[in-house]
Amino acid sequence: MKEYFIQSRRAFLKRISILAGSSVAALSMPWLNIFGDTNSIGKTSTDKVRIGIIGIGDRGKALLLNIKEFMDILNVEITAVCDDYEPHLQLGMELTEGKAKGFNDYRRMLEMKELDGVIIATPLHEHARMTVDSLTMGLHVFCEKAMARNIDDVKLMYDTHIKSNRILQIGLQRMFNPVYLEGIEKIYKGDLGQITQIRAYWHRNNNWRRPLPNNDASFEKRVNWRLYDEFSAGLLTELASHQIQVANWALNSEPVSVMGTGSINYWKDGREVYDNIACIFSYPDGTQFIYDSMISNKHYGLEEQILGNKGTIEFEVNKFYSETPPTPPAILQLINDIEKGIFDSIPIGGASWVPETAVQYKGEYISGNYRMDETKLQLEAFVKFIREGRAPEMLTRHGYYSSLWCLLAEQAIKTGTTLKLPDGYSI
Repeated sequence: MKEYFIQSRRAFLKRISILAGSSVAALSMPWLNIFGDTNSIGKTSTDKVRIGIIGIGDRGKALLLNIKEFMDILNVEITAVCDDYEPHLQLGMELTEGKAKGFNDYRRMLEMKELDGVIIATPLHEHARMTVDSLTMGLHVFCEKAMARNIDDVKLMYDTHIKSNRILQIGLQRMFNPVYLEGIEKIYKGDLGQITQIRAYWHRNNNWRRPLPNNDASFEKRVNWRLYDEFSAGLLTELASHQIQVANWALNSEPVSVMGTGSINYWKDGREVYDNIACIFSYPDGTQFIYDSMISNKHYGLEEQILGNKGTIEFEVNKFYSETPPTPPAILQLINDIEKGIFDSIPIGGASWVPETAVQYKGEYISGNYRMDETKLQLEAFVKFIREGRAPEMLTRHGYYSSLWCLLAEQAIKTGTTLKLPDGYSI
């Protein structure tokens, strides 16, 4: 596994070294320089970067395992793990072979002098206080998306980040995916022309419930927090936050308003968050971002479609489609033959050429590095940002605005109104 990661990373870095030197990359993705930059104002390459992880559920476990893949390469150490659910805490200890200190109270973990940064992978409603406490203690923070359960806490997290002068990176990993990086480059270079519409969707078919330990009902809201309004905005904070960020990135802008609708039309099991939503985000230039999500049908899966007058990008399938695709060879030959008078009539339906079987334009691949693990790259960047002592502010801004607008979309749905960003929240 490590060998595959190193080889893939080298291929990626070769491409990144080209991107990082372009004016387009400087505008749309300045963090690319981190992958090739060995200069630091924080820790040297011989100093270990020491990370603590708060929350060892499914996501926290995955992040921990990702870090283990490059610990030796980047000289990073998982120094501490924390979870207030004992089985998860024990799992974290086991995954670090007992080398990390274990805590059931994150505040005690933050008192460790040995920490440089923390990763927060807890339920959404806990993000704000844990992030603010960590930043206030002088630690750099990687926090899973979305940032917080309400817009006031999102703003508090951002303000504390600025006041503390510490890194706040939000878990929106598409910003480190080679397909997205190269696709955004194409957009900013003008390959799609003027962006006239963005469409995105995320469809699943499951009830989103997780089994309770020993079928103990007292764990219901603790385990299935995503289904309850107090703790989550459901599809918006868990899924749409990623795709709002992509739309903002593609347009190099943020929405000016949002309207939407939603309901519980299938999973009538006591949940409080919608099982289907549809929203329209409007941008300053008049472009609309049309979004929908559901968890009762998975046929269409997920996608972000960027539509311009010259072409279309579909990020999830790694494809670019030109509005003026190359003419299929069979048609070119037919036209050439007709012009030379070979045929007395066009042989439609003849054995030699049938229109229905002509070559179809299937687009072009955006990137050959589609197998790269975007989560590893994102965590690797966080470690390098800590080593440098700084991170591009654009990363935090993307996390901030995607978090705000998924929460505003929730309120637009609940109130049946079109909402704008309240005064005092622009950064």
